[in-house]
Amino acid sequence: MLIGIIYFLVIVLANTIGAISGMGGGVIIKPVLDLLAKDSVAAISFYSTVAVFTMSLVSTWRQVKNGISLNWRLVAFISAGSILGGVGGNVVFEGLLLFLVDESLVQLIQITLTILTLIFALLYSRFDWKNYHFDSLISYFLSGLVLGFLASLLGIGGGPINVSLLMLLFSFPIKEATIYSIATIFFSQLAKIVTIAFGTGFGRYDLRMLFFVVPAAILGGLLGSQFNHLLAPKKVTLVFQAVIVLVLLINFYNGWQILAK
Repeated sequence: MLIGIIYFLVIVLANTIGAISGMGGGVIIKPVLDLLAKDSVAAISFYSTVAVFTMSLVSTWRQVKNGISLNWRLVAFISAGSILGGVGGNVVFEGLLLFLVDESLVQLIQITLTILTLIFALLYSRFDWKNYHFDSLISYFLSGLVLGFLASLLGIGGGPINVSLLMLLFSFPIKEATIYSIATIFFSQLAKIVTIAFGTGFGRYDLRMLFFVVPAAILGGLLGSQFNHLLAPKKVTLVFQAVIVLVLLINFYNGWQILAK
């Protein structure tokens, strides 16, 4: 019961920040739950996936309701790529769990890759790197494929790499990139949940935790989309960078804890 309440509070806060910044929330949820160390790597990845999927659904619905107009052709092709990438990422994740046996090694791989994507995102948002203006359907699909794969493999939903890559490749302003990022996250996490359902199944997870996870994710998605609508782009960028630094520190600590064992 106590751990459920803690998960609830973590997910509300993480998904609120995640919906504001376009990161998803899994980039905060995953390392914080790793830090608490109350569940297996697979269970934490699953709870994070459900939380981020729910948040992205609520947040996208709220943004559309608020009158935000989306390029649905772009959404369709990025989402198609993210679905395929999400399936591939989960297959690789399950393969690593089977092949390496020791869960801490899988966790270390996730942490290392997450740190690398966070550093890229921080450098991109901090320095004025050249943006590109890709506008082909294949570029939409391939970007979705990469983002979906990383989101599913790392168990973070998408994270800062989504926003940074969308800004880099398609020259989106940050607020627009956050909206497309959240839409992409929805489809990659949907693909991961479906893959789990038809693959390993849900038997190894304590599904009672979803009574805490899902309401927290809904609340976080509603709060985050409202704040995103109100905040100026510079404020969104500040939230984005601050969260990256915080999550980098948590991931470095988690990695150090594993190596110190």
